[in-house]
Amino acid sequence: MVKGRPDGAPRLEHKGYNRGLILGLTMAESMLLLVFCLLLVAAAMISAERSRRYEVERKLEKAEQQVALLERKRSEQTALIVQLQSKLVSGNLSAADKAVVEKQWRELVLARETLDNIVDEGATPADLQSLSKVAAVLKEHNIALAAAPDEVNKLLAGGTGGGVMHDWPPIINLDDAKKNYFQSGSAELTGTFAQLLGTTITDEIASNLSLYGANIVEVIGHTDEQPVARGTSNLDDTIINAMDGKLPVSSLQPADNAGLGLARAIAVANVLKANPKLKDATILPMSAAQLILPGDTVTSGQRGAVESRRRIEIRVRGRTAPVAVINAGTTLPADVH
Repeated sequence: MVKGRPDGAPRLEHKGYNRGLILGLTMAESMLLLVFCLLLVAAAMISAERSRRYEVERKLEKAEQQVALLERKRSEQTALIVQLQSKLVSGNLSAADKAVVEKQWRELVLARETLDNIVDEGATPADLQSLSKVAAVLKEHNIALAAAPDEVNKLLAGGTGGGVMHDWPPIINLDDAKKNYFQSGSAELTGTFAQLLGTTITDEIASNLSLYGANIVEVIGHTDEQPVARGTSNLDDTIINAMDGKLPVSSLQPADNAGLGLARAIAVANVLKANPKLKDATILPMSAAQLILPGDTVTSGQRGAVESRRRIEIRVRGRTAPVAVINAGTTLPADVH
């Protein structure tokens, strides 16, 4: 539009396009961007569909090859059957052919009789398949199939034949190297360990007690062979009161690894005794000191700090004999002194 100016010269007025509100783009630009995104999505879908089609084509090709192989074998077998039939009809069988036919016929009759006997005894073809798997396992362990019943009877009877396993309760092994359950040289529990003892570990112990009909929990403290840096021990004066909860575990001052292992076992045992889930069990703290390596072997000497050897083992068992309570004034038999 041309308007007059005061000086008489014409003036051209410019008016810009209004911008859209989508990322500052015009409507046309927004539509182009949308079309571009749709093309990307379509390309991804087409690519995925093409991959699926290639996979289906590959499987189809493999199936066709297998069908062709089976068809070739069927043709060969059909030709062989026709050949045998013609020989049988004509009676033109060689001695070798007759021997083969008779042998195969006898095997077929024997297999049929064997199958009938198995079915009469209540077995099924599926049982035979399972038996073949059992036979393979027995062969791997050098056990003859005919000897399998005797080996099974030994296992069921809890015999002591070679390789017989017993259903012992599992050992709960708490490795200090993984969780830092104790401070170095101390029997005090870390907060994390105390919480773990009161929840997950207690639940596992209670489950084992119920499953195996046990009522004794043995808590065994193990240490490494690093000497304890303390001159004297006060365990003789404090250990019973600490076990009864009258003294804190921090009051125990062992001077050797045997005492340190026992002090740590007492710390764990006190937490377990306080849990209502184990109220019917007897908790026994014990120490293996530095003698037993992980894996239940005796050490031959391994100096230094070895975290994997600092551990607590928890075992459950049944009581082997009635509890005999001996009072201070009771006279012991002569063979006990």
